[in-house]
Amino acid sequence: MIKAEFGIIECFDECEDYTEYVPERYQCVAIDDEKYLNDWWDSLLDIDTFNVYGKSILQPQKSLSRWGITIIPPDSLSKLLNIVVSDKRYRKDQSLVAFSVLIRQAIECEKHMIHYGV
Repeated sequence: MIKAEFGIIECFDECEDYTEYVPERYQCVAIDDEKYLNDWWDSLLDIDTFNVYGKSILQPQKSLSRWGITIIPPDSLSKLLNIVVSDKRYRKDQSLVAFSVLIRQAIECEKHMIHYGV
């Protein structure tokens, strides 16, 4: 499995560069990149209001960095959650369930998430 990892940034700092790969710091969950993100890619690109950032807020983007790091702000998380829970494989894959729980937690606490691409 080629994995994409997602975690919650507990104390987001607008001045920080999140380049360093430290998934344990953010208690990341992994999903199969090829299996899920490939299927979701068009949906992610179609969301006009899916605003994310590269390694810092100085790098605005409109979608996830497939081979890098993406910061997902709280106002974009519900859009990502809708894609995850709408997937017909959602209830059949524990990694997707864990991912949705993580997204919901970030939404409830108004936290940013980090995504590590492949």
